[in-house]
Amino acid sequence: MRKYDHLFFDLDNTLWDFTANSYRAMEITLVQNKILPRLNSFESFFEVYEQINKSLWSDYHSRKITKQTLIVERFSKSLQSFNIYNLDWSDLNQQYLRNMALQTELFPGTIETLTTLGTRGYQMHIITNGFSEVQHDKLKNCGLAAFFSKVFISEELHTTKPHRQIFEYALKSTNAKKKKSIMIGDSWETDIEGAINFGIDQIMFLNNGLHELPESIKKLHSTINHSCLEQKHGTRTWFINEISDLNAIL
Repeated sequence: MRKYDHLFFDLDNTLWDFTANSYRAMEITLVQNKILPRLNSFESFFEVYEQINKSLWSDYHSRKITKQTLIVERFSKSLQSFNIYNLDWSDLNQQYLRNMALQTELFPGTIETLTTLGTRGYQMHIITNGFSEVQHDKLKNCGLAAFFSKVFISEELHTTKPHRQIFEYALKSTNAKKKKSIMIGDSWETDIEGAINFGIDQIMFLNNGLHELPESIKKLHSTINHSCLEQKHGTRTWFINEISDLNAIL
C-alpha cells in the first residue's frame, strides 16, 4: 500500500529549469530592446538581476511589496546599476515574461519520472508562486500540463507559499488528506517550511547541491540515515539530488 495519494509539485526550479530558462529569456529580451550592446557584460548584468530579483521575491512572499513593485524594480534597479535609465520597466517585464513562457528546459528525467508516477496512479498537482500570465503557458509549452490535475497559482489565490492558506486551499480543492499528501519543491523557505507548518510531508530537491539549505539543516542532513528528517507536526522531510530519485521514495 503506497503512503501518498496526492503529490503537490512546485514548478520553477523543481521541474522547469528556471535558472537556465530565465537566462535565455532575459538575453532575448535585452536583444529585442537593443539594450544588450549597452552592457559591458550580459553575465555581470544577469548576476546583479538575479540578486535583486531574489530579494524582491522574498519581500513579495512576505507581503511587504506588491506585484507591481516587484516587476518594476527588478528591471529598474538592475539596469540603473549599469547606468541605463528612463525605460518602460513594466513593458520590459511583459516582454520578458512572454519570452519566459517560450522556454522549455526541464531538469533531466522530469518527463520520464512524471510518466512513471502517473502510471502508478498518483494524483499530481502544481502549487506555484509564479504569475498567472506565464505559469499556464510554461506548463503547456514544455509538455507538462497533461500530467497535472490542478494548478494552484498564488496570484490567483491571493496568497503565496509559505503561507498555510495556499496549502489549505489546494488540499481542500483536491479532496486530499494531509497524511496522504506530500509537497515537492526546491525552496526550503517557501516549499518545505510552508508544508511543515501546514502539516504535510515534503521532498526537498537539492539539484546536486545547487539549491540552498539553511546551515542548521545542512548539518542535520549530513548525519541522517536514508536522507529523511523527522519534523514537527509528525511530518518528514526527504532529500533528492535528481528528479528521478522520486521513484525510490514514492
